[in-house]
Amino acid sequence: MTRFLRLALALLLLDELVVGAWNLFSPASFYRYFPTVDLTPPFSEHYARDFGGATLGIALLLGIALVRPRAHFTIPAALAFSVFAVPHVAFHVGHLHGATPAEAIALTAANVTVALLGPAIVVVTILRDRREAVRPTGGPAPPRASAPPATAPSP
Repeated sequence: MTRFLRLALALLLLDELVVGAWNLFSPASFYRYFPTVDLTPPFSEHYARDFGGATLGIALLLGIALVRPRAHFTIPAALAFSVFAVPHVAFHVGHLHGATPAEAIALTAANVTVALLGPAIVVVTILRDRREAVRPTGGPAPPRASAPPATAPSP
């Protein structure tokens, strides 16, 4: 399960790093060249740079969770990503006019796939931790019989 978590977190991290850095450092280029972005409302450098910075903030959380895939890192990182990703899918599904059928299918499939990874990370983390909680760990070793106290030699 941790392998899945690391793979999903790495995929989301890579996605957020590319999109966030591109938006923050070259917003006009992102708007012009990223597939299907030109189908959305008019370009705004302010919003693009803000989105890039926020996206890099989510990438930071995902990176921490990737390095330390503990529930207290993975769940907040996945939820932060999902707060963005779920409405993002809804927006794009409602704004496919102007897209070719291939663009509409590719855009929807890509957005739904990454949006589902956030909730999947949460569920897998919870299942992993529950499974580990019920797994016998052997517990502490039983106390050993103590040897009788050593006596000092008599003078």
